[in-house]
Amino acid sequence: MIVGEERNNSSSLVSAQLSDYNIVMTPSDPTDFIQLILAKILDFFPAFVDWLRNLVGTLTGLCLVVSLMFFIGIIYCVEQLKRIREREKEMYELKVVPGYETVDKGDPALSTRWETVQKHIESTNENDWKQAIIESDIILDEILTKMGYHGESVGEKLKRVEPADFNSLQDAWDAHLVRNRIAHDGSSYTISQHEAKGVINLYKKVFEEFYYI
Repeated sequence: MIVGEERNNSSSLVSAQLSDYNIVMTPSDPTDFIQLILAKILDFFPAFVDWLRNLVGTLTGLCLVVSLMFFIGIIYCVEQLKRIREREKEMYELKVVPGYETVDKGDPALSTRWETVQKHIESTNENDWKQAIIESDIILDEILTKMGYHGESVGEKLKRVEPADFNSLQDAWDAHLVRNRIAHDGSSYTISQHEAKGVINLYKKVFEEFYYI
């Protein structure tokens, strides 16, 4: 009798708990436990939806903050890049003091060829930029020969130059090395217009040092 009473009490308790969810059952229903679990799930679902909404809101806020930080970072990088470009322009266009024998006036023939170089470098074609560098190196070769430096190549002539006599010697070397890469690598060597202009400005510093342009 005691066991029977405990079972009745347990069934009554389940029925009372499920009555809140409009689940009708009798004490002798064998699906009491399953219905209780379903009731618990239905009770949990609204709380889960609220939690999910809060999570989405939090992630949205974090995304906005991160996006703002990235935007500020991009603006900072752009401004720094502008400053670097300005410094490069100042460096490339820096006038040098003559350190060796110079001509009193620019060479008319070389000046005409230099104008052609300028037209090539302002083109939108990468091959024209490369041609401008190659032509500038040919001009450099001729200037070195006129200055009394001899050799089979521009490199050999530059090796004979004393740094004290040639203030823009390193510029000549840097520009000539780019020319060599163009000549040796051919179409596989790529260069941007900004880089090509930088190389041309190196040649320009050499030519201006000796007043050939």
